[in-house]
Amino acid sequence: MDRKEIEKKVNQVFEESFEIDSGELSSDKGIFEDLGLDSLDIVDLVVALQKKFGVKIRDDNRVREIRKLGDIYNFIESLYKEGNFSAKE
Repeated sequence: MDRKEIEKKVNQVFEESFEIDSGELSSDKGIFEDLGLDSLDIVDLVVALQKKFGVKIRDDNRVREIRKLGDIYNFIESLYKEGNFSAKE
């Protein structure tokens, strides 16, 4: 899976789970301040990402460092490179 596909799937999660327009989704957007998610939404985000990518990420300490959408792209890409999941279609 390449970076573009990761970004597309992550963006789909934001569009479907939080009804955020795709035009608002770019790597420099802050999850809280720009996209309007709160601490309760983060739980839903983790669950949705786990389902979309078929991986457990809740216990990974790197999740706590995520602040921007680009951080999520990087995190998922790292998991993929480490061989920690096989993405679902």
